Amino acid sequence: MTRILFSLLFSFAFVNAFAQIPTGYYNGTTGLTGAALKSKLNQIITNGHIDHGYGGLWTGYQTTDRDYYYENDGTILDIYSENPNGTDPYNFTYSTNQCGSYNVEGNCYNREHIVPQSLFNEALPMRSDIHFIRATDGKVNGMRSNYPYGKVGSASFTSLNGSKLGTSISPGYSGIVFEPIDAFKGDVARMILYFVTRYETQLSGFSTGNMLGGSAFPGLQTWELNQLLAWNTLDPVSPAEIGRNNASYTYQGNRNPYIDHPEYVDQIWGTPVIDTQAPTAPSNLTANNPTSNSISLSWTASTDNIGVTGYDIYFSNGTFYATVTGTTATVQGLAPSTSYTFYVIAKDAAGNSSTQSNTATETTLAGQPGGGSCGTEDFSNIPAAASSYVTQTWTNNGITWNATDARTDQSIVDNSNNKAITIRNGNLTSSTLSGGIQSLTVTAALKFTGSSSNLNVEINGVQVGTIPYTSTSTTPVTINNINVSGNVIIKITNPTTGNRVAIDDLSWTCYSGSLATTETSKEKAFSVYPNPVKNHELFVKGENISKISKAEIIDLSGKLIQVIHNPFKNSNKIELKTLSKGVYLLKTDISTTKFIVE
Repeated sequence: MTRILFSLLFSFAFVNAFAQIPTGYYNGTTGLTGAALKSKLNQIITNGHIDHGYGGLWTGYQTTDRDYYYENDGTILDIYSENPNGTDPYNFTYSTNQCGSYNVEGNCYNREHIVPQSLFNEALPMRSDIHFIRATDGKVNGMRSNYPYGKVGSASFTSLNGSKLGTSISPGYSGIVFEPIDAFKGDVARMILYFVTRYETQLSGFSTGNMLGGSAFPGLQTWELNQLLAWNTLDPVSPAEIGRNNASYTYQGNRNPYIDHPEYVDQIWGTPVIDTQAPTAPSNLTANNPTSNSISLSWTASTDNIGVTGYDIYFSNGTFYATVTGTTATVQGLAPSTSYTFYVIAKDAAGNSSTQSNTATETTLAGQPGGGSCGTEDFSNIPAAASSYVTQTWTNNGITWNATDARTDQSIVDNSNNKAITIRNGNLTSSTLSGGIQSLTVTAALKFTGSSSNLNVEINGVQVGTIPYTSTSTTPVTINNINVSGNVIIKITNPTTGNRVAIDDLSWTCYSGSLATTETSKEKAFSVYPNPVKNHELFVKGENISKISKAEIIDLSGKLIQVIHNPFKNSNKIELKTLSKGVYLLKTDISTTKFIVE
């Protein structure tokens, strides 16, 4: 939603909000710092705290989590879907959209414990403390699971407002983390700092969850504390936080002191060190060991005053390929007999980027056009064997995989490494892959009880086939003629509730064929992007497009969906009508090409 411009009214609202702090509420804090100030605040915010129970949160959200700050329409203010600078992808109505079941973003909202309730064994009053429990989208809440908050390097999941799940590049921690958008990083930091203050005397009995510190002071693990202090500085207290704090006080009887007095953060934990120094550029980049669809890269590591957290690999035209943590990588999904040039950029945890490395060029070997292995996944890098069904994330060969409602302790007989990922009521999803996809092969087997059924396979959100499975078969199954070019995302879903299906030995072949059909001469051809389409906007690039007199959008059944006269007279963009997921044709008087709607 578009942020409301406050100008002079902002100053008045800010002062008015602070005037609502009860007189004398923070008596006794003057002159205190460090652990002593934190303990005094613990006493203050423990007194008066009224526990309304877990179900009471729904009542609390009627006043605490409503949007009167961005679109100002009273819908639920969800930090996982709010777009502070544009149109929200969806909205929730307070009284009608409570979860409930969910499958995708926008189905419903539920209660997100910013500090996971599993860490304190779902005990009260923590389980129902509204100061750190937000109303958020159910799907994104589920993807966040019980992971700590941190800076994401390679993302396995990105919500529609840009919140991310993936591998941490926060210094000191390399596990899986969840990263909210910049506009709400300070909100998250101050909620967690509230938690370790309000419950400091109980922290020693809580699980750490790779975030809590297990002692009253400082209350957090060093890496998480450093990250939250940086976010607290990056994203200062907002009018929305002040309003929520006041409403939470009315509902629950205590306040978040770090919203009322942001200076307390530095007085207790110190001022964070802000890293503004970029890493040095990677050097000695070389490209070698070409196959018909891959090229290997290696380079000399960069240096940094704090530490390099990753390297972004780019094609010479500026197209991003992947982020890796080491100094070698294999770029897959390339076309045969084609020359490619690459460069690499180093990054640190603060987001500082180096200048680019030298470039390196290599040519892929000859191979079958539109074929050849593009990539494989043998599940050798999945998390350690565990029987619990949670979100599992790992990276292999520069590809990040995300498996929801999955366990890691099962295998398929005679597989290559005795490892497989087992999906219950979830899915296996790749990060974005280059090189397109022509065919896909995978082995699947039913584990435990259940009945034979099928897995659904989607490419860029469009189902392209199914993979049958039984409890006895270990034969690989191939889906042919998928034929999607460009960037793709593979998603394998188990739609049969209760069946637990092991997946192994996944591979796919590339597809370098064009999506265009019967194009005319090269100088008249054009390309479309992004493909799949985002936000109902289709862009066209090519020579002489301004001379096109008419464009038509047609579905694959031949039905005419939309007609645009002189479509590129003033811009290269077509505003599409709302289209369901699928493949469509853009037909003009010089060419016809396919595009995908997710």
